Amino acid sequence: MREWPDVALRRLRIYFVGSLIVVLGTFAVTVATGNAPVLGLDLRGGISVVLAPVGDFRTESLDVSVDIIRDRVDALGVAEPEISRQGNNIVVDLPGVKDRDKARRLVGRTAELRFRPVLAELPPAGAEPTTTTTGAPTTTVPGAPETTTTTTLPADEAAVQAAVASCDPNQVVALVDAGADVPTTSRADDKRDACVVLPTREGGADGPRLYLGPTKLTGRGVDEASSQFTQGSGYTVDMSLNDEGSDAFDELAAESFPKPPPQNRVAIVLDGIVQSSPAFQESQFGGNVQITGNFSPSEADDLATIINYGALPVHLEELTVQNVSPTLGDDQLEAGIAAGVVGLVLVAIYMLVYYRLLGLVVIAGLLMTGMLVYTLVSYLGDAVGLTLTLAGVTGLIVSLGVTVDSYVVYFERLKDEVRNGRTVRQSVDRGFKQSFRTILAADIVSLIGAAALYFVAVGGVRGFAFFLGISTALDLAVTYFFMHPAVALMARRPHLVRMKGVGIAAGLDTPAVTA
Repeated sequence: MREWPDVALRRLRIYFVGSLIVVLGTFAVTVATGNAPVLGLDLRGGISVVLAPVGDFRTESLDVSVDIIRDRVDALGVAEPEISRQGNNIVVDLPGVKDRDKARRLVGRTAELRFRPVLAELPPAGAEPTTTTTGAPTTTVPGAPETTTTTTLPADEAAVQAAVASCDPNQVVALVDAGADVPTTSRADDKRDACVVLPTREGGADGPRLYLGPTKLTGRGVDEASSQFTQGSGYTVDMSLNDEGSDAFDELAAESFPKPPPQNRVAIVLDGIVQSSPAFQESQFGGNVQITGNFSPSEADDLATIINYGALPVHLEELTVQNVSPTLGDDQLEAGIAAGVVGLVLVAIYMLVYYRLLGLVVIAGLLMTGMLVYTLVSYLGDAVGLTLTLAGVTGLIVSLGVTVDSYVVYFERLKDEVRNGRTVRQSVDRGFKQSFRTILAADIVSLIGAAALYFVAVGGVRGFAFFLGISTALDLAVTYFFMHPAVALMARRPHLVRMKGVGIAAGLDTPAVTA
């Protein structure tokens, strides 16, 4: 069913103006807010380490290793790191890292599972000081006003460290109550036989912490752990201990069970983070321990996996180490941008020479696609950590050919329509309907290839496929909402069609025929 001319014209104008507003508006907001694509390791410089397990290990323990390394990298303050498991190897990409030797030592160190007694619960680091009420504690004079004062006892860093090292919870709690800031123990100071202040997995770095005593048992004392569902207790974690571990655990239980909370609890610590801190329900276990705590199925599985990791920790060695200097990264980025600009200029010149005024539509469409790609990549970098790598830049440059093909297919179809006796204005809509089927088919094939390459390949090839796919998808949108409306509106201006040597008719290599 054909649309009335005024309806069709209104629709074209809405598409054209709407596409300009959306593209230019989102691009302007992106630039104004300072948002920009996040550059990957090869463009920003940094270090890439491939770690391989050595000796016996459980497959699920590799996933625990990835989580441990991710926590360590977060503590380094590295922006947009990439930690992934590829087969039995772990790939760690740290763009922009400054102390590379420290980073290598940190990611490759084997984590140890430790069981520590809980001495006290502490507030988050940097919490507001606690107030205490002072006055006459024993006698009061009737009618005399009660005096309440808030006192904060200053404590220097040395005094706080001495209190933590004393393993006396009364000293540490007194300092906290007096307003002292007791810092969380760093990984470097997290010694097996020292008293420490550590965060919990549940609370995170900004949550409540636990003051813990020296390690009483390590993962070497654990044989195996598994999650189970039992009637009355729900999901539990059952842990079996070897002879050495059983004796050490029973000794810890005998010491902690009679004490009041929270000192009747044991902290299960992996890599400086308290994974769980259950309370003892009895003083002897005989090598078989059941941990309850209203676990969900996934929580029970996770805790069992962590304990199993401690029983057989994954020892990692460096398989390969790649250092990329910031200078090299800048050089590669500049080379990629230069290649893209040169390609864009050559394409623009060719389009202008061959299609004359229609070449301006190609240039405008490429700029529209470029702004959309920049906006989308910037947003994804901020929202989900997408990084633009050299392979991604290559994908974007290759996509120039896919984008320009869409315009060429349309313009060549216009030539055929005009040669068949139709005017330029008559050919615009008819030519687009027929050519868009070809454009759609070609872009779908390109998207299928990009998707197949993305899911099958690894590393930089996936980046190439992802950015090629993004650009191809955006090309479809720009073709439909910008290219066709722009050409159709130009074709309704006779002077743009008949301009001698540069008009639309000249670009279509046909006499200046108008509606």
